[in-house]
Amino acid sequence: MKTNEKELFENSPVFNAIVRLAFPSVIGQIILVVYNMADTFFVGLTGSDAMIAAVTVCMPAFMFLSAISNLFGIGGASVISRAMGQQDRKRARLASGFAFWGCLAVTLVYSIGAWLLLDPFVNLLGGANPEVHRSACAYMMVTVVIGGAATSLNTLLSHLVRAEGRSMQASIGIAVGGLLNIALDPLFMFVILPSGQEVLGAAIATMLSNVCALGYFGVILLRSRGQLVIRLRPGKEMFRARIPRDVILTGIPACLMTLCENISYTVLDNLMSAAGTAMQAGIGVAKKVNMLAHCIVRGMAQGVLPLIGYNYAAGNKKRMRHTVYLSAGMSVAVSCVCMAACLLFSKELIGLFIQSGSASHDYGETFLRILCVGAPFSACAYMVISFFQATGQSFKSLILALLRKGLLDIPLMFALNAVFPIYGIVCATPIADVLCCLAAITLFCLFIRKHSAGTADSLAGCGLSDAAALPGDQNALRPAAGLIKEHRQT
Repeated sequence: MKTNEKELFENSPVFNAIVRLAFPSVIGQIILVVYNMADTFFVGLTGSDAMIAAVTVCMPAFMFLSAISNLFGIGGASVISRAMGQQDRKRARLASGFAFWGCLAVTLVYSIGAWLLLDPFVNLLGGANPEVHRSACAYMMVTVVIGGAATSLNTLLSHLVRAEGRSMQASIGIAVGGLLNIALDPLFMFVILPSGQEVLGAAIATMLSNVCALGYFGVILLRSRGQLVIRLRPGKEMFRARIPRDVILTGIPACLMTLCENISYTVLDNLMSAAGTAMQAGIGVAKKVNMLAHCIVRGMAQGVLPLIGYNYAAGNKKRMRHTVYLSAGMSVAVSCVCMAACLLFSKELIGLFIQSGSASHDYGETFLRILCVGAPFSACAYMVISFFQATGQSFKSLILALLRKGLLDIPLMFALNAVFPIYGIVCATPIADVLCCLAAITLFCLFIRKHSAGTADSLAGCGLSDAAALPGDQNALRPAAGLIKEHRQT
């Protein structure tokens, strides 16, 4: 590693390290949310609930590309950061190559499948209404089928670049795509394409912005070949040394969490579509506004993941714990601020996307107030999930990922809808966030208590006689144990 990145991971004050790693990531995620909102904002200018619903319906299919990116990106970033903590550059290089080609292959399979099953896929997502269906098919064809590879790969590369401590460069890539999308949206929607094709215009703007972001990362990799550990050259070696297993097992919880979010949104959209287009448009806008708090937390978690993984592998338990506690506290505090803003200004926030006084605006305002209550609890749970991902605790992060979305909120939607129609569907989300937060805190406390006398302080010089005593990824930490034994013999 370059000296400045090594200094950042090992010796820089924890608060400074978190700010340097997480702040650019948070800014990138905010821009990501803003450009996702931009589609809804500009489509909302048409005054068509059907067009707003079409963009909403396509969101789970589009976000599934993020699930693929997270499978290989977060899994690869965790393996890379732990390998760098052990000074094993070769393993880090091989992990980056496997992550890139694995992500590309799976994305192509998904995009081709979406193309072959386009009509039934859109109907499954809640776009059975003929007017909604037509616009949704156009949006999905451009963003998922044609532009799917560019979208997933630029997100993947942001994870891999961030794993080396280059959070600023990773976040600039995300920002390039977001800002360009905001600029291109009105151009394609209201200038280039004819009236009635606004959804298609938004899709083309999204696709082109992601292609440009991917081009940015390509330039970064070419210009920094001698500095970055990332290597994208395919080879047989990347399938050895348990690299595919470690990348996939670590990335599966992140993938499933995103996938379950999409399934949850699909169930929500289908339940709302039965109640009418106005409610479907209202919940779609409320979800996007509420996404801001979640994406800030996601940026924080993604930013500090390499710092946690590096110090875990290097055996610096005290620094690792300090990073977790401080970043979690910052995430919860920011989430509380976002929750307060949504509660106080829900009318104005929904009014940015839907005309005030309409039925869809009134529903969106109420739905936002319900959804935002879960933000602080979701922030806490997300940070714990990220901690388990960074340290290679795949099973624990998998349990929490499934609890956060899927196992709790989907059954609650049906149960609460039967008791409290329409609004009960929305209440399921914050209730699930609270329950998942309690489970996350419990698992985290048990893990810290169990390993309180484990890796870190022992690696400083006393008590470790066998690498098998190490928690988590034991094989990955054996080199560190060997160095200690050699030091004792000397």
